[in-house]
Amino acid sequence: MVAFTSIAFAAAAIFGLTTAAPADPPYTGVTKEVIVGFTGANKGFAFEPNNVVAQPGDKMRFIFHPKNHSIVQSSFDEPCKPLEGGIFSGFNFATKEGPAPNVFEFKVKDTKPIWLYCSQTAGNHCQQGMVMVINSPFSPPKDINGYTALSKLTEVSTSPADIFTPIGGAIVAKNATKPWGY
Repeated sequence: MVAFTSIAFAAAAIFGLTTAAPADPPYTGVTKEVIVGFTGANKGFAFEPNNVVAQPGDKMRFIFHPKNHSIVQSSFDEPCKPLEGGIFSGFNFATKEGPAPNVFEFKVKDTKPIWLYCSQTAGNHCQQGMVMVINSPFSPPKDINGYTALSKLTEVSTSPADIFTPIGGAIVAKNATKPWGY
């Protein structure tokens, strides 16, 4: 049995077969911040930056600006529609001016693209181009420009059923330090 196991591992190494990455990589100590509802030239309908490169274990921190935005994960092919089991911040960050007192954070699990949008329907934020990607493939047309163009063609944004319960991350106080066990 030992010989068979050793041969199987050797064959896997030769043919490039590997085991899956850990489901919850350790926190790298790197935090990438994104402004949600940036109040600059895009009149509040933007993520700044909208294209982020992150490694497994990096933390993503979303800082919300007026008025009330969300972060929802979708697929490239269906922007403005939640990905089943995907990331969702909820609508917990309404603020009239300045950044909200809490942020939304999650750890990046792998290097696959994470397509995100704002599901706020008052003003059709997703259709206005309020979209972003983490780990874009950088190959047109499946890049941030293609995703933005597709989002503008959708008719309606949707959110997961419970609009206040975050999925795949946590709401934390802006200045809090949190051990990365979630």
